Amino acid sequence: MDRLTQLESFVSIAARGSLTAAAKAEGVAPAVMGRRIDALEERLGVKLLLRSTRRLTLTHEGSAFLEDCQRLLVEFANAEASVSAGGVKASGHLRVTAPAGFGRRHVAPLVPRFHALHPEVTISLNLSDRVVDMAGENFDCAVRVGDLPDSSLVSLRLADNRRRCVATPAFLRRYGTPRHPGDLQRFACLTLSSDASQTRGWAFRVPPAQGGGEPEVIHLKPHGPLDCTDGQVLHDWCLAGHGIAWRSMWEVEAEIEAGLLVPVLDDFASPPNGIYAVFPQRKHLPLRVRLWLDFLKAEYGRPEFWSGTIVARPHRKETSR
Repeated sequence: MDRLTQLESFVSIAARGSLTAAAKAEGVAPAVMGRRIDALEERLGVKLLLRSTRRLTLTHEGSAFLEDCQRLLVEFANAEASVSAGGVKASGHLRVTAPAGFGRRHVAPLVPRFHALHPEVTISLNLSDRVVDMAGENFDCAVRVGDLPDSSLVSLRLADNRRRCVATPAFLRRYGTPRHPGDLQRFACLTLSSDASQTRGWAFRVPPAQGGGEPEVIHLKPHGPLDCTDGQVLHDWCLAGHGIAWRSMWEVEAEIEAGLLVPVLDDFASPPNGIYAVFPQRKHLPLRVRLWLDFLKAEYGRPEFWSGTIVARPHRKETSR
């Protein structure tokens, strides 16, 4: 049995949450999809899916394998495109959405540069902190930060996203420095309002209470006299010395390097989550979408991109892949 077909079937089933739905999309019988998954699991020697009469869930190994499969399938499609596209130019309209704060800083500056490379592609950029309905609103690609909810979308990890607690040197001189996440209750913390998206709170990795074993991730909801629904406002308040904030490195790395902000509680920093490009499940992505994904992956893979000291590079105009 074709290994690629097995991977494609696994991704399709995981995305749709159903053997029957995946089989219908591919035009085969559910039993065929089931045999493909059985063969894949037997070849790998692990269980990827837990199936019952009412629901289908991914195992821990299946969740990890899914992300790798999605990345490999995207790269395979791009490899095919680089050969089959030949001299065909990318064209048409590209609709992209991204979170407002991240999008202003790290997506919007790239859009004109991508257009300069592919002038026959027109681009609409939507910046919004709500999670848009990509299919219903006809978006080609979304850039999303943090853990992804289960959905029928395919994701491509573009970069790691780390969060750190930060404050100004003046604030720490005046009020002291927390040594443990539990100390935050004694400090003014700048938090997102309860109706914002950060519902689980600030994440930290701490040793088990009984000692020994691997650190565990805990979530705290610190309090303070100021909160806001907008992360950029929290960033500005933190720079003004009003408290401790828990911010992403893409937002504060330049200020840390410049000495304007100081990281605290780094010994308890939580593992990084991701910055992703997500897009609808499609067998053949339009060339403009594939090129945009390649462009984002290349730009976000440059360490200097996140430092805030990036200098625009001259791009060689390309008309084909």
